[in-house]
Amino acid sequence: MLAAALLLCVSACTDQSEQAAEQVTAETVGSAGGSTQRAVPVVLDNFQVGENVYVRSLAIDMETSALWVGTSTGVLEIDLDNHALRNTFTRKDGLANEYVFSIFIDSRKNKWFGTNAGGTSRYRDGEWDVYFPMHGLADYWVYSFAEQKNGPLWIGTWAGVNSVDLDTMEFTTYVSELVNEWVYAIDIDSQDRVWFGTEGGVSRFDNREWHHWTHADGLGAANTAEHPPSDNTGLGTRSRHDLGVLMQGKETYNPNYVFSLVVDNSDRVWAGTWGGGVGVYDGKQWQNYTSDDGLAGNIVYSIAIGEDGVYWFGTNHGLTRHDGNTWLTYDKSNGLLDDNVYTIVTTANGDIWAGTRRGVTRIGNR
Repeated sequence: MLAAALLLCVSACTDQSEQAAEQVTAETVGSAGGSTQRAVPVVLDNFQVGENVYVRSLAIDMETSALWVGTSTGVLEIDLDNHALRNTFTRKDGLANEYVFSIFIDSRKNKWFGTNAGGTSRYRDGEWDVYFPMHGLADYWVYSFAEQKNGPLWIGTWAGVNSVDLDTMEFTTYVSELVNEWVYAIDIDSQDRVWFGTEGGVSRFDNREWHHWTHADGLGAANTAEHPPSDNTGLGTRSRHDLGVLMQGKETYNPNYVFSLVVDNSDRVWAGTWGGGVGVYDGKQWQNYTSDDGLAGNIVYSIAIGEDGVYWFGTNHGLTRHDGNTWLTYDKSNGLLDDNVYTIVTTANGDIWAGTRRGVTRIGNR
């Protein structure tokens, strides 16, 4: 059913998104010699996976030219050259659980899938392995991965993080060392330090010591819109905890809650928060960007950086492109399938893939 929904929608959705994308065609950007006119990417295709199916994770395998799509009902492998569906994977094929929140391809070409309440699965060349807490995994809820230059692999869960020796598959768990045990994002900087985005702020492990930053340190913008504070936190309330960001239909606010985190080439840390926009840490202080600056929404689920150095932010009100000077937003009005953008990946040819409810949108130059 998942494969059929994807394949049936390609041609119809492409026509519709290209018509809507005519609204976004060019921008004026500053340069040393004055302003120049340069084409910006537009929505090229939409690939639907089902009305109530969520795309929560995406990963690119450049070696096999494949896009891996993690949804709430399984995993898809898409050919990046012709956009054909190669494979679908569910629990019957070896996934620990169909609801996949994170995908990572390690240095040994293993594909890792973090699932909602099903642990993590590892896949390569048709062979599957599944890891649960009984094997050393910190928790059954797995939301992020990253790998240091010479190992280990890091796995973020709702009960701390694991470092995993890929030679021995020995798991080491860290909980109290973090600012908060609910870990949604991990990235590695040029100094091989590990950064963690959690429900209580940002932590960093420099291979010797741990450091932390919260809203009190400048992470996340002030609540100028006076949204009600969110009580949806994992600390001691696992039965209450979910991923909803609304309260009685209204947006809520929790600037310590970090959904996404990426380190750029200058080792600046970009952290997407719940209601506080995106915070940028330059090693000394935080600067925050919100909808007042040009961000589509202040709940930032995902962040990606293109090969051209352009930043992309997936928010609760669309996908925003930021080239350092100008801001441009894509939403349902100009081609997206949905305004909540949960995951983003970029490719070497400049294409941007964005995952939402109902499917994946491809953005690029014609």
